[in-house]
Amino acid sequence: MRTQVAIIGAGPAGLLLAHLLAQGGIESVVLETRSEEYVSSRIRAGILEHSSVELLESVGLGARLRAEGDQHRGIHLQWPGERHHLDFVSLTGRSVWVYGQTELQKDLGATRTAEAHYEVSDVEVDTAGRVRFTDKDGRITVLEADFIAGCDGSFGPSRNAVPAAQKFEKVYPYSWFGILADVAPSTDELIYAWHPDGFALHSMRSSTVSRFYLQVPNGTDPQSWSDDRIWSALSKRLGHGQDGWKLNPGPITDKSVLPMRSYVQTPMRHDKLFLAGDAAHIVPPTGAKGLNLAIADVALLAKALISGDERLLDSYSDDAQRRVWRCTHFSWWMTTMLHTSGDPFDAELQLSQLRWVAGSRAGAAGLAENYAGLPIGY
Repeated sequence: MRTQVAIIGAGPAGLLLAHLLAQGGIESVVLETRSEEYVSSRIRAGILEHSSVELLESVGLGARLRAEGDQHRGIHLQWPGERHHLDFVSLTGRSVWVYGQTELQKDLGATRTAEAHYEVSDVEVDTAGRVRFTDKDGRITVLEADFIAGCDGSFGPSRNAVPAAQKFEKVYPYSWFGILADVAPSTDELIYAWHPDGFALHSMRSSTVSRFYLQVPNGTDPQSWSDDRIWSALSKRLGHGQDGWKLNPGPITDKSVLPMRSYVQTPMRHDKLFLAGDAAHIVPPTGAKGLNLAIADVALLAKALISGDERLLDSYSDDAQRRVWRCTHFSWWMTTMLHTSGDPFDAELQLSQLRWVAGSRAGAAGLAENYAGLPIGY
């Protein structure tokens, strides 16, 4: 087999890259180890930055987002006894959209023009431009390409195919316990709550489905938490009864635990192989940056591949990592500001920082600028 660009991974990064390349007249083939049904149903990120929405709209992927997504002006920042609304639009002129990754995956699947092979195995990446794999029928195939895009996440083969890469990693001493519930959101905007018992987040997926997160110790078994215990902890940490606000419980449909870590690998290119998205970097979800970083990566990569300009290809890694490190810092900052450590000194520093962000236009604008997202190409 031969193609211009071999794309490993059929998640949002891989399919969006294929979509952008097709619009630029570049042929690609997508390889994915999971089934199409599995990839389409994965519950992941739900916040799209202003720049991500602009890009999706510019390439014909914004119609359902505009019709079914939920535009948000900002977030609520909370600690016991206080809740403050940060209006991103007033502060920066930019908003965010609640639109689940599963919905974006559907949009990309519906418009896919690239050849795609699902349920492949034994994928081997040769950075000179060859990918060897076994298809779902057991046939061994070699795909030759002008370039390879590794969009296969942190456990795919692309990351390890880059020799002598420098790796930076931070593992946090807590995890997120994620809950999906069939209940209308109890809030108009996301609530980020600091609490002595641990961080909590009230998010949403639609007008009838809510998403919640609780800070828990690493290694927590999600099945060890009963539904009653979950709703009790969420009510307490989110301030049930505060100023008359109430948390509405409902049927819980999904429980999962997400470890928190930061990871950055450099360079993001070796020979004909380019890394994008989680293959090159991971951020804790507190800053809502993972999916948006992947979108920014493939926007830069598609531009370079379509142009064929060696200068753009050579600068891709450095150009992408300026944004990667900015978002890594913001994600770390949000995480360490809102998650408790059990140290009273840390707690007082966190509360001081929260008061500054909520009470200072400069502090609020800094959070808003980073959360709503910097322009692609920053």
